[in-house]
Amino acid sequence: MRKTVRDKLENMTPQERSKAVRSISCRETMTDANWVFANDTMADVLDDLTQNNWDHVFVVNKEGVPMGRIHAVDVLKIVAKKNVERSVAWMLSVPAKQLINLPPLTVKSNTPLLKAGALMLTHDLNQVAVVNQQGVLIGVVGHKTMAKNLPRFIL
Repeated sequence: MRKTVRDKLENMTPQERSKAVRSISCRETMTDANWVFANDTMADVLDDLTQNNWDHVFVVNKEGVPMGRIHAVDVLKIVAKKNVERSVAWMLSVPAKQLINLPPLTVKSNTPLLKAGALMLTHDLNQVAVVNQQGVLIGVVGHKTMAKNLPRFIL
């Protein structure tokens, strides 16, 4: 199968390659998103990050709409501050939505992959949330997605 795709690409003109790469959508290439509910506790977030070896989670409301994104480094910074009490009771009382400092950058599922990549570069992000027409989180597009899908059109 791969040889067939490679043969097709080798026979394409630069204009055809350009058109083909621009037609790839986020829906076709996205992966599953890491997420937690807004009312999950900071302890839940820490458990998810460490047990699943995630570097980030999206925080979603009860409808599944992304409210923000929490990066593992941000959680470590909060815990490491001297003025924060590091007790388990404190971590069980802080909801995930309080750890959000910016709303997430999202793209629709039909957004071209190249546009999502340009947004990630512009905003210095590793991933962008992919949402459906109702704004519900359905996946994520990241650097790995770009590395997996775009080089065949460049090489």
